[in-house]
Amino acid sequence: MGNKDNKKYAVLVGCNYPNTENELHGCVNDVMRMQHILIRRFGFAKENINVLIDTDESYRKPTGENICLALVKMIRDAKPGDVLFFHYSGHGTLVPLHHSTGYDECIVPCDFNLLTDEDFRLMVNMVPPGTTFTMVSDSCHSGGLIDKEKEQVGPHAATANRSFTNPETLSKSKFLPLDSLLRVLRETTGEAEIEAHKIKSALFRLFGKKASSKVQRLVTDDYSFLEGMEVSTKSCGLEHHELQQGSKQRIHEDMGILFSGCQTDETSADACPTGDQNKAYGAFSNAIQTILEQHGEAPIGNRELVLGARNLLSEEEYSQHPCLYCSDNNANAAFLCEESSTED
Repeated sequence: MGNKDNKKYAVLVGCNYPNTENELHGCVNDVMRMQHILIRRFGFAKENINVLIDTDESYRKPTGENICLALVKMIRDAKPGDVLFFHYSGHGTLVPLHHSTGYDECIVPCDFNLLTDEDFRLMVNMVPPGTTFTMVSDSCHSGGLIDKEKEQVGPHAATANRSFTNPETLSKSKFLPLDSLLRVLRETTGEAEIEAHKIKSALFRLFGKKASSKVQRLVTDDYSFLEGMEVSTKSCGLEHHELQQGSKQRIHEDMGILFSGCQTDETSADACPTGDQNKAYGAFSNAIQTILEQHGEAPIGNRELVLGARNLLSEEEYSQHPCLYCSDNNANAAFLCEESSTED
């Protein structure tokens, strides 16, 4: 990673869902603070950081399509050896998209056009050789959000009782309950009879070719719907031959690195310890950023960072347990491939 020609790209997504029953308060703050850290500490150029938020009309909205397009553009602009970073702060959910595979981990864009663990696997498979794709997901049920990624720091043995709102820390869960998702889909489609087993069909009717690749695949039951759709397919980056492989194959070492805010069966907190909503933050994002700011100029390893976040969250009495998913080679590699400064 010492090549001076290598570039660093980032997509930062914050979803506060303003003026809705699902409103959060710290997600946009999370990505704005991360932007400053990327520029100041890691040397990212501001023009190579794409910020999507839903609280300011001057920014591109974090819809499912816009998030997908931003990530695919970042991946397609990348050259071998570049560093790619995706930070998501917002709601997460578990959805029964397929009866035989249980629940899928999803992030919840501002338009509820869900993106699944399989979508992120497809994107990681498109990353050029030698290029890392680091994803920080500060959302509920985020463990395993890159499908098939190897667990390095995994589930905690304890299963403490958890509440969705903790009055002691003035926090709110970043979990979008299935009932809330169904209510949004019923209101949007005008179809009062939508139930859990019809979610994928409802998403496909609402978003069509802009829907998650997994939703499209499950609804059509094959990939024939992609024939003759070159422009739309390429715009989302999920090409016909890639989908046919079912996201199970890749032609080089897996360079996906996932920092999840919690385990698959846990929730992540949107915290407001001062009571001032303007100073709210995601507990996991804050932990990561606090450790980076306290660590000094020396690089910090991926495993060290996630274990540090676990310890800090435990000290602050949060019940979530961040996890790390990546290859063995990347488990102890420096976060965002940061190098030691040897020149003065």
